[in-house]
Amino acid sequence: MPGVRSDERTGAGATLPLTGERTVPGITEENYWFRRHEVVYAALLPRCRDAVVLEAGCGEGYGADLLAGVARAVVGLDYDAPTAAHAARRYPRVHVARANLVALPLPDAAVDAVVSLQVIEHLWEQERFLRECRRVLRPGGALAVSTPNRITFSPGRDTPLNPFHTRELSGAELAGLVRDAGFADVEVQGLHHGPRLRALDARHGGSLVDAQTAVVLGDGTWPADLLRDVASVTADDFVLRAGDLDASLDLLALARRP
Repeated sequence: MPGVRSDERTGAGATLPLTGERTVPGITEENYWFRRHEVVYAALLPRCRDAVVLEAGCGEGYGADLLAGVARAVVGLDYDAPTAAHAARRYPRVHVARANLVALPLPDAAVDAVVSLQVIEHLWEQERFLRECRRVLRPGGALAVSTPNRITFSPGRDTPLNPFHTRELSGAELAGLVRDAGFADVEVQGLHHGPRLRALDARHGGSLVDAQTAVVLGDGTWPADLLRDVASVTADDFVLRAGDLDASLDLLALARRP
Protein backbone atom coordinates (compact mmCIF):
# COMPACT_ATOMS: atom_id res chain seq x y z
CA MET A 1 0.00 0.00 0.00
CA PRO A 2 1.55 3.34 -1.01
CA GLY A 3 3.07 5.31 1.83
CA VAL A 4 3.00 2.49 4.38
CA ARG A 5 6.50 1.48 5.44
CA SER A 6 5.81 -1.58 7.55
CA ASP A 7 9.52 -2.36 7.95
CA GLU A 8 9.99 1.00 9.68
CA ARG A 9 7.06 0.35 11.99
CA THR A 10 8.57 -2.79 13.55
CA GLY A 11 9.06 -2.26 17.25
CA ALA A 12 7.69 1.29 17.13
CA GLY A 13 5.35 0.69 20.03
CA ALA A 14 7.74 -1.31 22.18
CA THR A 15 8.00 1.36 24.88
CA LEU A 16 4.23 1.80 25.26
CA PRO A 17 2.27 -0.72 27.36
CA LEU A 18 -0.73 -2.47 25.86
CA THR A 19 -3.63 -1.15 27.91
CA GLY A 20 -6.54 -2.01 25.63
CA GLU A 21 -7.08 1.69 24.99
CA ARG A 22 -4.69 2.11 22.08
CA THR A 23 -3.26 -0.01 19.28
CA VAL A 24 0.48 -0.10 18.66
CA PRO A 25 2.43 -1.45 15.70
CA GLY A 26 5.10 -4.10 15.69
CA ILE A 27 3.29 -6.59 17.97
CA THR A 28 2.14 -9.79 16.29
CA GLU A 29 -0.86 -10.29 18.58
CA GLU A 30 -2.04 -6.72 17.78
CA ASN A 31 -1.59 -7.00 14.02
CA TYR A 32 -5.28 -7.41 13.18
CA TRP A 33 -6.24 -4.24 15.07
CA PHE A 34 -3.26 -2.30 13.75
CA ARG A 35 -4.16 -3.14 10.14
CA ARG A 36 -7.83 -2.38 10.80
CA HIS A 37 -6.79 1.14 11.81
CA GLU A 38 -4.05 1.52 9.21
CA VAL A 39 -6.42 1.04 6.29
CA VAL A 40 -8.41 4.14 7.30
CA TYR A 41 -5.29 6.29 7.57
CA ALA A 42 -4.26 5.13 4.10
CA ALA A 43 -7.68 6.03 2.69
CA LEU A 44 -7.28 9.58 4.04
CA LEU A 45 -3.93 10.27 2.39
CA PRO A 46 -5.42 12.03 -0.67
CA ARG A 47 -7.44 14.35 1.59
CA CYS A 48 -4.31 15.29 3.54
CA ARG A 49 -1.93 15.89 0.67
CA ASP A 50 -0.14 19.27 1.00
CA ALA A 51 -2.45 20.17 3.91
CA VAL A 52 -1.85 21.34 7.46
CA VAL A 53 -3.36 18.44 9.41
CA LEU A 54 -4.35 18.09 13.04
CA GLU A 55 -4.65 14.56 14.39
CA ALA A 56 -6.78 14.83 17.51
CA GLY A 57 -5.86 11.83 19.65
CA CYS A 58 -2.72 10.65 17.88
CA GLY A 59 -1.99 7.78 20.28
CA GLU A 60 1.28 5.97 19.54
CA GLY A 61 1.82 8.25 16.53
CA TYR A 62 2.14 5.81 13.63
CA GLY A 63 -0.91 7.25 11.86
CA ALA A 64 0.20 10.86 12.22
CA ASP A 65 3.57 9.86 10.80
CA LEU A 66 1.89 8.16 7.85
CA LEU A 67 -0.09 11.34 7.14
CA ALA A 68 3.11 13.39 7.48
CA GLY A 69 4.41 11.61 4.41
CA VAL A 70 1.99 13.59 2.22
CA ALA A 71 0.92 16.59 4.35
CA ARG A 72 2.58 19.99 4.54
CA ALA A 73 2.60 19.68 8.34
CA VAL A 74 0.99 17.42 10.94
CA VAL A 75 0.18 18.34 14.53
CA GLY A 76 -0.54 15.38 16.80
CA LEU A 77 -2.33 15.88 20.11
CA ASP A 78 -2.91 13.35 22.86
CA TYR A 79 -4.07 13.73 26.47
CA ASP A 80 -1.84 11.00 27.90
CA ALA A 81 1.57 12.50 28.73
CA PRO A 82 3.73 9.31 28.29
CA THR A 83 2.00 8.59 24.98
CA ALA A 84 2.59 12.12 23.67
CA ALA A 85 6.23 11.97 24.76
CA HIS A 86 6.70 8.62 23.01
CA ALA A 87 5.13 9.89 19.78
CA ALA A 88 7.32 13.00 19.81
CA ARG A 89 10.47 10.87 20.21
CA ARG A 90 9.51 8.22 17.70
CA TYR A 91 8.11 10.44 14.93
CA PRO A 92 10.12 13.68 14.68
CA ARG A 93 8.29 14.91 11.57
CA VAL A 94 5.06 15.15 13.61
CA HIS A 95 4.60 18.16 15.90
CA VAL A 96 3.31 16.44 19.06
CA ALA A 97 1.84 18.03 22.18
CA ARG A 98 -0.25 16.99 25.15
CA ALA A 99 -3.73 18.52 25.08
CA ASN A 100 -7.34 18.16 26.14
CA LEU A 101 -9.31 17.45 22.97
CA VAL A 102 -12.35 19.44 24.10
CA ALA A 103 -10.14 22.55 24.41
CA LEU A 104 -7.82 22.35 21.40
CA PRO A 105 -4.72 24.57 21.83
CA LEU A 106 -4.96 26.01 18.31
CA PRO A 107 -6.33 29.33 17.05
CA ASP A 108 -9.47 29.56 14.97
CA ALA A 109 -9.20 28.43 11.33
CA ALA A 110 -5.65 27.12 11.82
CA VAL A 111 -5.68 23.83 9.88
CA ASP A 112 -6.86 22.39 6.58
CA ALA A 113 -7.90 18.98 7.93
CA VAL A 114 -8.76 17.36 11.26
CA VAL A 115 -8.32 13.59 11.57
CA SER A 116 -9.50 11.74 14.67
CA LEU A 117 -9.59 7.98 14.41
CA GLN A 118 -10.92 5.65 17.10
CA VAL A 119 -11.02 8.49 19.63
CA ILE A 120 -14.51 9.99 19.93
CA GLU A 121 -15.86 6.88 21.69
CA HIS A 122 -13.41 7.62 24.55
CA LEU A 123 -14.70 11.16 25.13
CA TRP A 124 -17.41 12.26 27.53
CA GLU A 125 -18.06 15.55 25.71
CA GLN A 126 -18.36 14.37 22.11
CA GLU A 127 -20.43 17.32 20.91
CA ARG A 128 -17.99 19.82 22.40
CA PHE A 129 -15.07 18.00 20.77
CA LEU A 130 -16.67 18.23 17.32
CA ARG A 131 -17.40 21.93 17.78
CA GLU A 132 -13.71 22.41 18.63
CA CYS A 133 -12.77 20.56 15.45
CA ARG A 134 -14.98 22.93 13.47
CA ARG A 135 -13.46 25.97 15.18
CA VAL A 136 -9.86 25.11 14.26
CA LEU A 137 -10.70 24.18 10.66
CA ARG A 138 -10.43 26.73 7.90
CA PRO A 139 -13.58 27.28 5.80
CA GLY A 140 -13.78 24.36 3.41
CA GLY A 141 -11.54 22.26 5.64
CA ALA A 142 -12.00 18.50 5.91
CA LEU A 143 -13.04 16.45 8.94
CA ALA A 144 -12.47 12.69 9.25
CA VAL A 145 -13.71 10.85 12.35
CA SER A 146 -13.72 7.08 12.78
CA THR A 147 -15.21 5.01 15.58
CA PRO A 148 -16.35 1.43 16.24
CA ASN A 149 -19.88 0.73 15.07
CA ARG A 150 -21.97 0.37 18.25
CA ILE A 151 -24.36 -2.06 16.55
CA THR A 152 -21.65 -4.65 15.87
CA PHE A 153 -19.05 -3.72 18.51
CA SER A 154 -21.37 -3.88 21.54
CA PRO A 155 -24.43 -5.62 20.11
CA GLY A 156 -27.66 -5.40 22.06
CA ARG A 157 -26.20 -3.12 24.72
CA ASP A 158 -26.73 0.48 25.80
CA THR A 159 -23.32 0.62 27.51
CA PRO A 160 -20.03 -0.24 25.76
CA LEU A 161 -18.31 -3.56 26.31
CA ASN A 162 -14.93 -1.84 26.20
CA PRO A 163 -14.25 -0.25 29.63
CA PHE A 164 -12.31 2.60 27.98
CA HIS A 165 -15.32 3.69 25.89
CA THR A 166 -17.80 6.23 27.23
CA ARG A 167 -20.31 6.24 24.39
CA GLU A 168 -20.36 4.26 21.15
CA LEU A 169 -22.29 5.33 18.08
CA SER A 170 -24.22 3.89 15.17
CA GLY A 171 -23.78 5.30 11.68
CA ALA A 172 -26.90 7.44 11.98
CA GLU A 173 -25.86 8.72 15.41
CA LEU A 174 -22.38 9.64 14.21
CA ALA A 175 -23.75 11.48 11.18
CA GLY A 176 -26.20 13.37 13.38
CA LEU A 177 -23.49 14.47 15.80
CA VAL A 178 -21.30 15.76 12.98
CA ARG A 179 -24.16 17.67 11.34
CA ASP A 180 -25.26 19.15 14.68
CA ALA A 181 -21.71 20.46 15.18
CA GLY A 182 -22.12 22.58 12.05
CA PHE A 183 -20.48 20.47 9.36
CA ALA A 184 -21.72 20.07 5.79
CA ASP A 185 -21.49 17.34 3.15
CA VAL A 186 -21.53 14.63 5.81
CA GLU A 187 -20.86 11.12 4.50
CA VAL A 188 -20.46 7.97 6.59
CA GLN A 189 -18.61 4.93 5.29
CA GLY A 190 -18.28 1.52 6.87
CA LEU A 191 -15.28 -0.79 7.26
CA HIS A 192 -15.90 -4.45 6.43
CA HIS A 193 -13.92 -7.66 6.15
CA GLY A 194 -12.90 -8.45 2.59
CA PRO A 195 -12.96 -11.95 1.08
CA ARG A 196 -9.80 -13.27 2.77
CA LEU A 197 -10.88 -12.08 6.22
CA ARG A 198 -14.31 -13.61 5.72
CA ALA A 199 -12.55 -16.91 4.99
CA LEU A 200 -10.55 -16.50 8.22
CA ASP A 201 -13.80 -15.78 10.08
CA ALA A 202 -15.15 -19.11 8.87
CA ARG A 203 -11.92 -20.90 9.80
CA HIS A 204 -12.11 -19.62 13.39
CA GLY A 205 -15.66 -20.45 14.35
CA GLY A 206 -17.38 -17.63 12.49
CA SER A 207 -15.48 -14.63 13.88
CA LEU A 208 -11.78 -13.88 13.88
CA VAL A 209 -12.45 -11.06 16.36
CA ASP A 210 -14.27 -13.37 18.78
CA ALA A 211 -11.45 -15.91 18.53
CA GLN A 212 -8.91 -13.24 19.54
CA THR A 213 -11.14 -11.96 22.33
CA ALA A 214 -11.47 -15.49 23.74
CA VAL A 215 -7.68 -15.69 24.05
CA VAL A 216 -7.45 -12.33 25.82
CA LEU A 217 -10.27 -13.19 28.23
CA GLY A 218 -8.92 -16.69 28.77
CA ASP A 219 -5.44 -17.76 29.80
CA GLY A 220 -3.69 -15.70 27.12
CA THR A 221 -2.38 -18.70 25.21
CA TRP A 222 -2.59 -18.18 21.45
CA PRO A 223 -3.30 -21.26 19.30
CA ALA A 224 -0.59 -21.44 16.65
CA ASP A 225 -3.04 -21.32 13.73
CA LEU A 226 -4.86 -18.28 15.12
CA LEU A 227 -1.62 -16.37 15.75
CA ARG A 228 -0.40 -17.23 12.26
CA ASP A 229 -3.62 -15.97 10.69
CA VAL A 230 -3.63 -12.79 12.78
CA ALA A 231 -0.04 -12.09 11.76
CA SER A 232 -0.96 -12.49 8.08
CA VAL A 233 -3.62 -9.75 8.05
CA THR A 234 -2.90 -6.70 5.87
CA ALA A 235 -4.75 -3.45 5.33
CA ASP A 236 -5.78 -4.74 1.90
CA ASP A 237 -7.92 -7.41 3.62
CA PHE A 238 -10.44 -4.73 4.66
CA VAL A 239 -13.00 -2.89 2.54
CA LEU A 240 -14.15 0.67 3.22
CA ARG A 241 -17.40 1.60 1.50
CA ALA A 242 -20.64 3.50 1.76
CA GLY A 243 -23.79 1.49 2.38
CA ASP A 244 -24.64 -1.43 4.67
CA LEU A 245 -23.47 0.67 7.62
CA ASP A 246 -25.30 -1.31 10.29
CA ALA A 247 -23.25 -4.41 9.39
CA SER A 248 -19.89 -2.59 9.36
CA LEU A 249 -17.12 -3.02 11.91
CA ASP A 250 -16.04 0.61 12.11
CA LEU A 251 -17.53 3.87 10.88
CA LEU A 252 -15.78 6.75 9.11
CA ALA A 253 -17.51 10.14 8.95
CA LEU A 254 -16.24 12.55 6.32
CA ALA A 255 -17.43 16.15 6.33
CA ARG A 256 -16.52 19.73 5.44
CA ARG A 257 -16.57 22.96 7.40
CA PRO A 258 -18.79 25.39 5.44
